[in-house]
Amino acid sequence: MMKINKNFLFIIMVLLMLAGVMTAAAAYTGTGFSHDKSVSDYSSLSLNDILSKYSDTDCKAEATGLCSKVSDGDTITVEGVGKVRLVGVNTPEKGVAGADASAYFVKKLCLNREVSLDIDDSKHTDKYGRTLAVVIVDGKNLNEMLLKEGLAEIMYMPPSEFYPYNWAGDNTHVAGDSSTSTDSSSGDTSSGAAGTYIGNANSHKFHVPSCKSVGKMSEKNKVTFSSRDEAINQGYTPCKNCKP
Repeated sequence: MMKINKNFLFIIMVLLMLAGVMTAAAAYTGTGFSHDKSVSDYSSLSLNDILSKYSDTDCKAEATGLCSKVSDGDTITVEGVGKVRLVGVNTPEKGVAGADASAYFVKKLCLNREVSLDIDDSKHTDKYGRTLAVVIVDGKNLNEMLLKEGLAEIMYMPPSEFYPYNWAGDNTHVAGDSSTSTDSSSGDTSSGAAGTYIGNANSHKFHVPSCKSVGKMSEKNKVTFSSRDEAINQGYTPCKNCKP
């Protein structure tokens, strides 16, 4: 019987493992969010054309630095800070429709320019060690601009200092929600961006994340539930406005 070289077998195994990793990475689509905006929608616009559409933000600059890299529509690198994940928003993953346009928009506004950050006081970093923040460009909230342009969806993951539903446009998409409406009075029964419900430890009522009451709620009173049954079993009653 023919002898097979052990080194040869080892090389084959490594190549197969690498192929598997590359295939998994290529197939990753995140939440599946996509949009029909294209690079050409923004290539002819000047920076001022875009910025003039938006009001100055109330967010406060806690750090400032040069944006040296744009990884995609929701992740940039800022000198002196490192990787920054735009809080409360999610853009299409690479290879998904709309990813190029979202990344181009952010590059146009940020790349090789000085930007400021309002870092999330409730949760400074995500599980990958990226700083969670609102990116401020010439006094404007970039996270808000991405949502209102339709280049990103809401991804609200409490605890967070920021409530991205306040930045949304009329048809802004919400991660994990099949509808695009952000009007919490319409009786939306989805559990929203993080697949959770938000309870108020003071009133003992619980809400969908898009409910306006959540935005008015003190951070210290917020309680997160993974299901409707969990909230009810802990003595919380459903909000009469958002009807979770």
